[in-house]
Order: sequence, then structure tokens, then C-alpha cells
Amino acid sequence: MWTALLIFIIFLYFIITRLFIIVEMREEVIQERLGKYKKTLKPGFHFLIPFVDRAAYHQEMREQVIDVPSQTCITNDNIEVTVDGIAYLKVMDSHKASYGISNYKAAAINLAQTTMRSEIGKISLDDTFSEREKMNENIVQEIDKAADPWGVKVLRYEIRNIRPSNEIVDTMEKQMEAERQKRADITSSEGLRESRINESKGEQQSQVLVSEAQRQRRINEAKGRAKEIELVATATANGIRRVAQAIEKPGGSLAVQTKLVEQYIDQFGRIIKSTNVSVLPVETANLRTFFEGVATVSQHTTGGSTAQKSTQGGTR
Repeated sequence: MWTALLIFIIFLYFIITRLFIIVEMREEVIQERLGKYKKTLKPGFHFLIPFVDRAAYHQEMREQVIDVPSQTCITNDNIEVTVDGIAYLKVMDSHKASYGISNYKAAAINLAQTTMRSEIGKISLDDTFSEREKMNENIVQEIDKAADPWGVKVLRYEIRNIRPSNEIVDTMEKQMEAERQKRADITSSEGLRESRINESKGEQQSQVLVSEAQRQRRINEAKGRAKEIELVATATANGIRRVAQAIEKPGGSLAVQTKLVEQYIDQFGRIIKSTNVSVLPVETANLRTFFEGVATVSQHTTGGSTAQKSTQGGTR
């Protein structure tokens, strides 16, 4: 009796579980009737005909994260790197995801690996780090194009790690060290060049200022000499004018000749003192005649003046 009761309870449980189904909010269920697609069950409570209907597929409708395992790829410059990534996808059509492909997750992973190898092979090792965003976009486009018949939408793909071999890493570190040293040398040389340029500019400006000062000094000196010459010329002209006026007066010509003779005698005396002269020039002998003429003129001038005074006295 207890055995029959247990069998009845099991049969009742089987009937109840086959009679209705509760679909959760995060999924959709594919209902089949006698092995054929009947409909897609949305979230909620649904009745089934036992032994006729069955819930064939349960599809996750939320966005799913798929880990793409690491794999070895060869870059365009024949460098071996290990690359892995993460794919984000979502089921858009549960009917296609159920009947379009047996396992869309495995297919998406394999397609992501194949596309990633192809993209890595197009670029060099140095570009794998700078072109990562572009590679992600290309992989998403390729996977999404292939996954469209599956009712799956690939939202994005991210390359997680790109790891070269240890030998390549050492080589890259040495290369980066050399590059940093080169940049430091370039920066130092540029600083030295700028310093020399600034020094040359400062020296040039200094020379310009010195030349300007010298030019201004020469201009001032020239103006001073011109002013001096002008003043000397003016004074000389005034002196000559006064001499000419004095010569025009009575006895002026004789005074000029007397002055010239005095100067001549003075210069001649200096020459005689500084040299040994035995023979004198003819002009020196004529000096007596000149002075005798001057004495005669003086006597006449004196006599005339005396007579004039006597006449003036007698008249008085």
C-alpha cells in the first residue's frame, strides 16, 4: 500500500510539473508540441499539455559576458604574442538562438579567437598597443555579422591582455630605455642650443647697443667739432674783418707789415738757434733796408705830427 501511494505521489508530481511552467523575467522558453515549435513563452505562468508539450529551450535574455581564452598569435613582424579577451553579447531572438545554432556561446568564442588572430596578424607588435581600440571595433563587426543569423547581438569586445614572450619583453625594455636616453639627449641638446641662441642674441643686442652708443658718441663729437670749427671760423672771420678795418685806417698797412716782419724775425731766430748756418739767404740782408725804410717813415710821421702841434700852438 505504501508503495502504491509513493508511486501515485511521484506520478502526480510529474503530471503537475508537466502541466504548468513559470517563466522568469530574465529568460524566454521555447515550447514544442509533439517535437515541433509551438511558441515562445514570455515571463509568467503558462499551462502545458502533459506528454504533448514540453519546454525545449531556456534562453537567457540578459547581456552575457563570455571569457575568450588566451591564444598565441603572430604579428605582422613575426613576433609571437599571447592574447585573450572578453566578449559581451545578448540574445535578441530566442527562436533563432535555439534553432539557428547548437551552441552560440562556443561559436562566438571560436569566431572571436579566429578574428583576433587575423587582426593581430595585420599589424606590428608596436601597433598592437596603440591600435587596440580599432582591433576591438573590427572584431565586434566581424562577430556581429556572423552572429546575426543566430539571433545574437555582439555588443562589444575588449582585448584584455597582450603578452609578448620574455625575450621580446627584455628587448622592448632595452629599446624603451634607449628611446628614453635618446629623448633625454635630444632634450639636453635642445636646451644647450636654446642657451647658445639666447647667449648669441644677448651678445648681438649688446653689440648693437654698444655700436649705437659709439655712433651717438661719434655724432656728438662731430657736432662738437662742427660747433668748434664754426666758432673758430666765426672768430677768425671777425678777427680778419677787424684787421681789414684797421688796415683801411691811416698807418694800418705799415702796422701789418711791421707785424709780419716781427713774426718773420721770430721764426727765423728759432731756426738759427736749432741749426748751424754759415750762409744766410738774401732776404735776411734786405732786412736792414726794410727797417731803414720803416725808420724814415716813422721820422716823417713824427716830424709831421710835431709841426702840426707847433702850428696849432702858434695859432693859439
